[in-house]
Amino acid sequence: MQYLGVEYSVRHMPELDPDFIPFGVWLEAYARGAEKPLTIALERDQGKISVRETKIHGTPEMAEADYRYVERYVKFLLWSIGGFRIWICGDSALAQRLQRAYTLTGERAFDVQFMQDVYEVPFEVIDCTPEQLPQANESSVAIGGHMEGCRIGFDAGGSDRKVSAVIDGKTVYSEEVVWHPKTEPDPQYHFNGIVEAFRTAASKMPRVDGIGVSSAGTFVGNAPMVSSLFIKVPRERREEVKTIYDRAAKEIGDVPIVVANDGDVTALAGAMSMNVGSIMGIAMGTSEAVGYVDADKNVLGWISELAFAPVDLNEEAMADEWSTDKGVGCKYFSQDAVVKLAPRAGIELDENLTPAEKLKVVQGLMEQDDPRAQKVFADIGKYLGYTVVEYSHFYDIHYLMVLGRVMSGKGGEAILANCQQVLDDEYPALAKAIRVMLPDEKPRRVGQSVAAASLPELRK
Repeated sequence: MQYLGVEYSVRHMPELDPDFIPFGVWLEAYARGAEKPLTIALERDQGKISVRETKIHGTPEMAEADYRYVERYVKFLLWSIGGFRIWICGDSALAQRLQRAYTLTGERAFDVQFMQDVYEVPFEVIDCTPEQLPQANESSVAIGGHMEGCRIGFDAGGSDRKVSAVIDGKTVYSEEVVWHPKTEPDPQYHFNGIVEAFRTAASKMPRVDGIGVSSAGTFVGNAPMVSSLFIKVPRERREEVKTIYDRAAKEIGDVPIVVANDGDVTALAGAMSMNVGSIMGIAMGTSEAVGYVDADKNVLGWISELAFAPVDLNEEAMADEWSTDKGVGCKYFSQDAVVKLAPRAGIELDENLTPAEKLKVVQGLMEQDDPRAQKVFADIGKYLGYTVVEYSHFYDIHYLMVLGRVMSGKGGEAILANCQQVLDDEYPALAKAIRVMLPDEKPRRVGQSVAAASLPELRK
């Protein structure tokens, strides 16, 4: 197979998606002939700077391949690490093309607006010399693992909210309540729901020493700078959203509160249960949620919003409705992937059903060993196997936990088996280095609520 003059090989092509071009596989093939050094740096909050060195071909005949590689590489770094300023050192022509793309009127307008909302400073791409290139400034952050005292653990999902009362690491009360944060424009709705959950948990304990929150979104401190939970809230009410968790905690008392991305809390839960690090968690639900803790069980301070990171280079791949980009993770590792592939397998889905309901239909067929459904989940497993190759270039992964409603039942088992087959057959070294597993495999991980409750360090 060939793409933009680069020969690559895929032995386990998804049957229902024969035009799939896995970025990780193509990336490795592209790199074999690349010799011209290129350095990319990203700046994010508090002066943190990440620097990555790579190589391009740098020849006229490979100009389009060079741009495609760098543009997708930068895109991955941006949605993995986060940032508001990108330096490109080593090729001015590529840097200038990226400058045109990353504007509010360019093809990466969504990315620019998102990062400006997160960091609240203008976004820019800089063509720089080696002398102008900033030095790396990285630091990981310890997260959670505090079990003592009376704690509230709150998990804010898109369709339900979960809250637990946790005393010395033991859950004494837990409840799940349906809510609809993604359709509500008034942030008071969200605030009332959060406070109600906090008060319910507080009523089950003699006191409250701390509150931990697991929430979808990108955070600076406890502030949700961008979150799908508040997608309908008007921009002029953003300040209410940014302070919502801190204000809700004050309704309970003067207690410490820590808010973290739900993906990172998932990875933390795995680290706490197995007492290991270098864990990535991928939750396949409404979208793709990803979290990561390093070898020291710390978070990197990255946004890890891999739902918007490239997976597939096929230029005719399905576009994400929100970001408008094609071939990004949320269309491969979510219920949308099932909905996309099902008709191609010959499964007719009622258009009046929600995506979650369509998923249940396909999962029901899978439980009956329907061969059409088997093809759907097998292909998602193949997507995952080749994407593990890609993710391993950017994260040091020893354990990959895959969870979420898409992983339920026989479908999840098929995803896992096909992912493992890709790795065993084509990437045996990676198969040995990374253990891919469901979260309830031995020993069973601590619950998301307990992990969330462990976030705050109590005051002495």
